[in-house]
Amino acid sequence: MCKNCFFTLFWEQRKFSDVFTGLQNNTLSRSELNYESGTVKNVHYGDVLIKFGDYIDASKEELPFINDDSKVENFKGSFLHNGDIVIADTAEDETVGKCTEIQGVDDIKLISGLHTIPCRPKEEYGAKFLGYYMNSSAYHAQLIPLMQGIKVTSISKSALQDTNMIIPKSVDEQTIIGEYFSNLDHLITLHQRKIIYILKEVFIWIILIKRVVLKKPLSLSYRIMVGRKRLLSILQNRI
Repeated sequence: MCKNCFFTLFWEQRKFSDVFTGLQNNTLSRSELNYESGTVKNVHYGDVLIKFGDYIDASKEELPFINDDSKVENFKGSFLHNGDIVIADTAEDETVGKCTEIQGVDDIKLISGLHTIPCRPKEEYGAKFLGYYMNSSAYHAQLIPLMQGIKVTSISKSALQDTNMIIPKSVDEQTIIGEYFSNLDHLITLHQRKIIYILKEVFIWIILIKRVVLKKPLSLSYRIMVGRKRLLSILQNRI
């Protein structure tokens, strides 16, 4: 069997321009958004860069409303759908091009905001696959030579058009990949919470010893020694 037979049979290379069609984004600043009330929600580039992961569930994620509904009139044809991709086109470093895939929209009216490039797949893709793939180094590495700017870095819509995407031909396979990484993210989050819980227990235990048992300041070396012993004990019991 030839070296690239698996790729040839089951995966294919497509241009960004063959995968996506562009949508409109607005230019509303944070001051024109709120988290209290409204009819249309907004995806801000700052949230794509820092807050959101490879995909968001719009029905669960805290998204800001647009203050003035009249500013939405020109964007009704660009309300985001499940599977749409929102790319941050501006950042202070090479995170430019980070994206999030939109899921869980249902009846929510949602549009893409300032410094974003919203895209809609031209055909059906497995849920979450595009979000994970486009944030991977396999794709993102292509964007680095296309970035412009010194203090603030950006990438243009036109620069994205000729980038290459390697995609499984099977939608079922795409879905399996997206779900696998989604489950992995969930598992990582659970373990992070567990570690934080354990550390809290350690610190609380040290404080109780200091204030209740010893009733005097603890030296740094003693706190470290006690903390290590207690941490080992908790880890043995809980992990």
